[in-house]
Amino acid sequence: MGLTLSFKDIIIRLLLATIVGGVIGYEREYHNRAAGFRTQILVCVGAAIVSLIEIRLGQDVFEFVKDNYYIRSVIKIDYARLGAQVISGIGFLGAGTILQNKGSVKGLTTAASLWVVACLGLAIGMGYYNLGILGFLFIFLTLVSLKKFQSKFITKAGEKCFEIIYEKDSQVLEFIDKIFTQKGVKIKSIEFLGRNNNEAVQYKNAIYRVELPNYIEVGEIINKLSINDGIIKISEYNDI
Repeated sequence: MGLTLSFKDIIIRLLLATIVGGVIGYEREYHNRAAGFRTQILVCVGAAIVSLIEIRLGQDVFEFVKDNYYIRSVIKIDYARLGAQVISGIGFLGAGTILQNKGSVKGLTTAASLWVVACLGLAIGMGYYNLGILGFLFIFLTLVSLKKFQSKFITKAGEKCFEIIYEKDSQVLEFIDKIFTQKGVKIKSIEFLGRNNNEAVQYKNAIYRVELPNYIEVGEIINKLSINDGIIKISEYNDI
């Protein structure tokens, strides 16, 4: 990072921020996530602009102090101030991508990607190209390649329990059986519990003990089940 900032530097940094944000945004858009292609670009470019403003402010202050040396002892430059506000402020945007539906939470990865894309934008805007590019490569590797690794070795489903609260008179059970069959989920046992009314509507509990294949993520099953309006809540835990 230098004190001088040419027009060429500005173009290069904003272009690089656009590319980095666009690639990560494309990956999110491809998976139908809330913050996709354009959102990630805007976040990354916006953070880069903030860094450019910081540099330009420092440059202007330096020139001002050079011409008015007698006040140099009372003028201080905090390069991190605006960047810190970006990092904290991006949390509000990230919170908008987190959804909770019938006991399942999704969008955390997208929220994290927004935050880290903002950090990349700050780094690129400040001129730390090596840091920005290496950070981008690690982030993209995490979003794309490590997802397969996680599915195969970390979140290997095995035996799970799903507690499902549903409307008594709905066709939920047939729907659940259909989803489990489509996804290759083996039902080991089902336990039914009575659950009485809320505003004259009767609900029932069903506890499914199942065995999931290695290629299926728990979140995928919950998202599929959540489509049914007759399902009130889904809770998942390990079968102990």
